[in-house]
Amino acid sequence: MDQRPVIAAVDGSENGNRALEWAIAQALRSGAPLRIVHARLYASSIGSVMAGGFEQPGQDDDPVLIRVRAALAGRIGLPVIEYASHPGTPDNVLPELGGGAQMMVLGSRGRGGFASLLLGSNGLACASRAACPVVVVPSGEPALRDPYDQVVLGLNSAAPDDSTSHFAFREASRRGARLQVVVAHTWPGPVFAPGGTLTTAAAVAQDETTTGSAVTALAEAHLRPHRARHPDVVVEVVTAPGDAAGHLVAASRAADLIVIGRHRKRLLSPHLGSVTNAVLLHTACPAAVVPLEEDAVPVTA
Repeated sequence: MDQRPVIAAVDGSENGNRALEWAIAQALRSGAPLRIVHARLYASSIGSVMAGGFEQPGQDDDPVLIRVRAALAGRIGLPVIEYASHPGTPDNVLPELGGGAQMMVLGSRGRGGFASLLLGSNGLACASRAACPVVVVPSGEPALRDPYDQVVLGLNSAAPDDSTSHFAFREASRRGARLQVVVAHTWPGPVFAPGGTLTTAAAVAQDETTTGSAVTALAEAHLRPHRARHPDVVVEVVTAPGDAAGHLVAASRAADLIVIGRHRKRLLSPHLGSVTNAVLLHTACPAAVVPLEEDAVPVTA
């Protein structure tokens, strides 16, 4: 059992409180301790350091953590909880905390966020840089419904990642949920045959069917060892032509969690990929961004 903590990043916002509740449930589900953290700037820090008398404030005088502790006081059925206050801006502090955690959970938009910005800078920073999986809980009123009992995995059949797939299978197993694997592939669109003639609709459809079959075979080959490791998880593979982000966002409307891999790092593009970013912006359920295998902290079963 993975005893690394689940980190809940709080900021006093309503969305942050929703993320905290999700993190509490996750810690209980995984049998892990919960670490509640708050990153904040202190108005007197610069002056105190210059005067040589700076002392880092701790959790006992952090107003956000004081309110969280009061709200949880006397509540039964909680995991083991520890609190930590860190000086600095959240987008700089939070990603550095993921090295010793099994996941980090935060809201999509915190205090001071503009309503039009569905994903704040803190969520982007953590999702793109933290060493552990980052779960972003969308803003808005929580739906009063039973769980869908479904986890969705967005799989890139051309470059599948074992860390991302392992995370999705593990979370589906923990929940006793189905796993829907969504694999998108390019729709051929209008195709011109040699001589400049437009191919028939039947030919294009046949090409799409052939492509879909090939993509499904690649996905199944990648998933085979994960199925063997988690025989309790019922898996459905869905291949569809067109926009991957659109298919994943649609699938999120009937899911408890959607799992996607972090964009592979490139020299001139250290940020999230377009599909990952689009899913985080528009997802209807919590979304987990998993560091790819070469970036990840070793995964514990």
